[in-house]
Amino acid sequence: MKNTAPPMRDILRANQISEKLHALPNMKMPELWALWDQFFVHRPDRPNRTHIESRLIYKLQEQAYGALPTGTRDMLADYGARFSKIKTAAPSTRTLLPGTTLLREFDGHQYKVTVLPTGGYEFDGQRYKSLSAIAKLITGTQWSGPAFFGLKGKKA
Repeated sequence: MKNTAPPMRDILRANQISEKLHALPNMKMPELWALWDQFFVHRPDRPNRTHIESRLIYKLQEQAYGALPTGTRDMLADYGARFSKIKTAAPSTRTLLPGTTLLREFDGHQYKVTVLPTGGYEFDGQRYKSLSAIAKLITGTQWSGPAFFGLKGKKA
């Protein structure tokens, strides 16, 4: 009969990892940050203990057992995108070429905006970083610039 028990070194490694993982909740924040700095280049902008511990748990397991295969990571990302209740908007792929002129009639006046090569916009002789800033200037209220100039919901 063949022995199907894992080798002793695997059992010892699993016990060591388990001890490290169970120690995390009792660590003080400076200790967690020291461990974090061993694995990551940057600290999170808005840290919370749960997030820090979960990321460290993954990294410790990854260090001991290796990373997930690429196919598995891709499959999990696909499942997350398909079945998550948190939906994110698809990034806009619309790019306006420099020199493009946007026209909008509002309150009986026609407004003209030119797309600049730097990525900004020119309106009435002034430069602006966003279409929303121009839309707010024209209407006096907060607007989505792309919606105001008719760019949302349509293929350009």
